Amino acid sequence: MTLGEDNGPERGGDDLLAAEYVLGVLTADERRIASRRIDTEPDFARLVDTWEAHFAPMAGAYAAVEPPISVKAAIDRRLFASSAATSAEPRAGLWSSLAFWRGLAVAAIAALAVYVALPLINPPAPRPETRLVASLAAENSNVKYLAVYDAARREVGLSLVSGERAAGKDFELWMIEGKNAPVSMGVIPAGQTARMAVSPAVQQKLAQGAVLAVSLEPAGGSPTGQPTGPVVAAGDLKGI
Repeated sequence: MTLGEDNGPERGGDDLLAAEYVLGVLTADERRIASRRIDTEPDFARLVDTWEAHFAPMAGAYAAVEPPISVKAAIDRRLFASSAATSAEPRAGLWSSLAFWRGLAVAAIAALAVYVALPLINPPAPRPETRLVASLAAENSNVKYLAVYDAARREVGLSLVSGERAAGKDFELWMIEGKNAPVSMGVIPAGQTARMAVSPAVQQKLAQGAVLAVSLEPAGGSPTGQPTGPVVAAGDLKGI
C-alpha cells in the first residue's frame, strides 16, 4: 500500500510519503507529484532530506561497483557510429561489394534466428527480487513502519515512522501468505530502526511477495504462536 491509495493523516501524511519517495515505491504519477512538491514546498523537501539521511546506512552496506569499460565503448558506438559512418570516405573492394553485403545480411538473419530461439530452448531461470519494500499501516492505528526485505542479507530492516507500543506490550512481526495462518518472524526490537533475521522457510515465501503485518502482543510476544492482539500495521512487499 502507498500513500497514493490513501494519503490522509491517518496513513502518516507527508512523513510517510517522503519516506516512500526516497525508497522508490511510489507509482510514476505519485513520484512526479512528489518531485514537484520537493521543488515548491521547503517543508516537504526537508522531510525527503531527513529520510534520505535516515536510509543512508542501508546503502552503505553495499559496495560500489564500477561498470565495465566495455559499457562506455558500447554507448559511444550507439551515439557516434552513424555520424562517423557518414563522414567516412567511400572505400573500394570488399566494402563496396554487393555480394558481400548480401552474404552478411543472410548470416545476420541466421544468427538472429538462433539468438531468438535459444531462450525458448533453454529458458533462463527467473531471478527473485533481491530487495522488497512495504509500507505498513492500518486504519484506526497510528503505528506506521517501513519495511525492507534484503534477500542477500536474509533480513528485514524496519523503520518506525510513527506510533508507540503500550507499557508492558511488544510489537510482533508476522508473514502472511494467502489464506495460510500467519507465521511469526519475531518480536520487533524497541527503537526507531531494527533488523530482524529471516529463516530459510520464510525467505522462500517473502521472495514471492507476501504480506507483512505487525500485531500488539504481551511483552515477549504471542504466547500461542498466532496473533492475540490487534493488527496495528500491515502491507504488501513489492520489488524496487
